[in-house]
Amino acid sequence: MQKIKKILLRTLAVIIGCYILLLIPSSENIAVIKPAARPFAWNQDSMWQLLENDFVSAKKQSKQLNDSLISTLFIKEMALYKTVAENNKLPGDPVFAEMLQQYFKLAALIAANPNLREAFIQHFNRVRNLVKMQSLQWEINSPAARNTVYQLLYGMRAAEEEVLLQTGNLPFAPAMLVKDEASAAPQGNLFGIPVHSGDLLVSRGGAEVSALISRGNNYPGNFSHVALLYIDAVTNIPYLVEAHIEKGVAVSSAEQYIKDKKLRFMVLRARADQPSMIADPLLPHKAAKAAYEQALRRHIPYDFKMDFHDSTALFCSEVASHAYGQMGLQLWQASSTISSQGVVNWLSDFGVEHFVTQMPSDLEYDPQLSVVAEWRNPETLWKDHVDNAVMDAMLEQADKGKTIGYNHWMLPIVRVVKGWCMIKNAFGGVGIIPEGMSATRALKNQRFVWMYKMVKDKTLAMAEQFKNTNGYLPPYWQLVSMAKRAATDL
Repeated sequence: MQKIKKILLRTLAVIIGCYILLLIPSSENIAVIKPAARPFAWNQDSMWQLLENDFVSAKKQSKQLNDSLISTLFIKEMALYKTVAENNKLPGDPVFAEMLQQYFKLAALIAANPNLREAFIQHFNRVRNLVKMQSLQWEINSPAARNTVYQLLYGMRAAEEEVLLQTGNLPFAPAMLVKDEASAAPQGNLFGIPVHSGDLLVSRGGAEVSALISRGNNYPGNFSHVALLYIDAVTNIPYLVEAHIEKGVAVSSAEQYIKDKKLRFMVLRARADQPSMIADPLLPHKAAKAAYEQALRRHIPYDFKMDFHDSTALFCSEVASHAYGQMGLQLWQASSTISSQGVVNWLSDFGVEHFVTQMPSDLEYDPQLSVVAEWRNPETLWKDHVDNAVMDAMLEQADKGKTIGYNHWMLPIVRVVKGWCMIKNAFGGVGIIPEGMSATRALKNQRFVWMYKMVKDKTLAMAEQFKNTNGYLPPYWQLVSMAKRAATDL
């Protein structure tokens, strides 16, 4: 009995000793490469309030009066569009700001009286096709060009979606065709959208980190992931080549891609009128095929550093840029920049080292690519907006010095789990802690999710109260205000 007792005590001592050793924090200091650029800011709260007032007033006005006001604004908007289309304006020209403001005003009225909702949406498609075409001639890295493209493409879509949300009793088709960009590559179909091999699919997932990737950018956007579409020329079977945090670069079937939860996605295609495309119309297909074959041939780990200059590991954007770059077409003509100190600090917590990089949302603004189609889940569009507002508010707290902590006492346990995951990775398996993510970062991710859910729950409660009081959903700027109040308790 005494011998058993000694064995138990020694075993306990060893366990306690190992636990104490595993409690020692790891040094995860990284060399941050941060740009000097400044984040874009709308700074137009007073205008958002005026637009909401216009919306409330329009709901009380007669349909005849609203129709008259909408018709007048449409005439002005089309005149501005014609001015831009006929004169190849330079970025920063006041006509772009005026066109955007008129579109915002139209949104407020159509949200209250949506009989011209479809015409309103189609006008946005005309504008974005025009802006994409004219931006080919702009110095896209200049602040004026980047701001103009962002304000029009992101701002007008935001207005369009406010209309869709405020008129939620009227259904809308998830898939919206934007431009039928010619392609010689093999063709298929995804979500009811005609697609071609080499197309790029930027999407937004439902996870908390998806919101961080979408919004943690000098130009906050709507997308957190990029997939490269490959269609077999013989079988016409479509595949998606994409990098996953959990398992690195992998090939998914169309069924797997569709099954994976998405709030939205956009199909982008290389413009057929570019010199490289004229020289080789099958360039996108060749790029996709090369990426597909490479993904099947070797294991490519996920690049947490987000270093698009090093292809030994790849993050999702890098899968696309590396494949096209090998074929002579460099995507992301304007590199993504992340210079907000709070965003840098939080992304650093998850292993990011490069903040001049390639963010999924910014691919939409690349003038070499046409927006072919857009797909939005009508049932989850509201979730997309709430998630954005919550993340915007949290990142404001990050800029004020809020850090992502973790449960230090759980570190030994999670390190043991990480060790088991590393063994699984070595034999080709996928662990619950992603390859390349340390135990400390896994715990920080857990804390980040908790923080996010806490702010979101409070924001949703305030949003419901707003709806009950006012009779309509809170517009985005109101959601952000609610989220900011909720985030003060972080």
